[in-house]
Amino acid sequence: MGEQRLPPSYTDYLDADSVGAPDFLRRASPGDFGDAPLAAERYTSREFFELEAERLWPRVWQMACREEDLPRAGDALSYEIVGHSFAIVRTDSGRIRAFYNSCPHRGRKLLTGAGHHPHLRCPFHGFSWTLDGELRTLPCRWDFAHVPEADLRLREARLDTWGGFVFLNMDDAAPPLADYLGVLPAHFARWRLEARWKAVHVGKVIACNWKVAQEAFMESFHVIATHPQILEFCADANSRYDILGDNVNRNLTAFAAPSPHLGDGASPDQTLRGMLGLLGRPATGLGPGAPRAALGRLVRDSFQRAYGGDWSRAADAELLDAIVYNVFPNFSPWGGFAPNIVYRWRPNGRDVDSCLMEVMILKPVRDGEPRPAAVPFRLLGPHERWSDVAELPILGPVIDQDMANMPLVQDGLHASGTGRVHLGHYQESRIRHFHARIDALLGT
Repeated sequence: MGEQRLPPSYTDYLDADSVGAPDFLRRASPGDFGDAPLAAERYTSREFFELEAERLWPRVWQMACREEDLPRAGDALSYEIVGHSFAIVRTDSGRIRAFYNSCPHRGRKLLTGAGHHPHLRCPFHGFSWTLDGELRTLPCRWDFAHVPEADLRLREARLDTWGGFVFLNMDDAAPPLADYLGVLPAHFARWRLEARWKAVHVGKVIACNWKVAQEAFMESFHVIATHPQILEFCADANSRYDILGDNVNRNLTAFAAPSPHLGDGASPDQTLRGMLGLLGRPATGLGPGAPRAALGRLVRDSFQRAYGGDWSRAADAELLDAIVYNVFPNFSPWGGFAPNIVYRWRPNGRDVDSCLMEVMILKPVRDGEPRPAAVPFRLLGPHERWSDVAELPILGPVIDQDMANMPLVQDGLHASGTGRVHLGHYQESRIRHFHARIDALLGT
């Protein structure tokens, strides 16, 4: 199976890069997961959802927050997933720890949301713990002489960090995070997400299964119908899809290049002007060269002014393209040097038919300056649109177009006359890989 079906290939764009793209972007790694249809009930069935809750979520590494969400000792937040809840805390030593968010006495949650706490305290009866989870105070201690103090310590979940992200895992037998992430740390080493800061964090509850929402962002096939306004400068149908191990895959889509669907219908000038319009830039002073090279120069110069440092070795691809990685099950960081988009999708409590989608944007820290504090999370209301978020001027309207599909996909899956979902062999191979990993954990 080839790396794409329509020329030019993504590798052809890399070959023409004015700076030269890194080798790990050049290596194609297609996957073949057959052509069998998926069962529609994977998205609609209570039984399938409960299997995920029992066998998937407790066994995987999942991104819980950013390190800069907890800048000081005593900063804490809660992380929720299908009925499990965790209190994530920065301790006095600077270490970040994750505790099961439940009082060992009567089970009350210790934390809701985010805040600052010199210690952890249960509001029900006043038990308290140090930031390291050790029992601190116990009212009427004489009445608990029968309970070993070790049993009243907060139970800890596994926690590790990569790229400035905090991950947790409920499974003591799971592989270390570094092994789970496979090639991801090596690929992102030059982009240094750990040196960035969370400038935007917005979420919205969507009326669809979490997998429906996630899969809408795992292929570029939908651009022709859902985002036709970007066809002049988005090479959608010749995107590349790579399987990079059990838990990692990626989609590489060239920007500042026209869609193959347009044939000869888009001139270089149209492509350039369309991309400049997307970036909110005037079409002046770009100098000679093809659109990708000219825009690469423009972005390098603007980054130099905004952030300082040396951007001369940043490839056109790393400044312009959608370099979208997925880490199983629900974490999607964009690569490259432009402000990095990060997606996360989670079930909305125990509801099969709704989910929480979150969008973060990480921005570079200016040379010589400290990393700013992370912005607080903003949950959009039912009638708010992504385009209402001023911090998402380019991305918000595009996500709104995706939102128009998702609830109707969920409704259509419930109404399916065949009970089947037929996927493309190549363009939707990342979705096939995703479901193969789900099956491996669920034993289905």
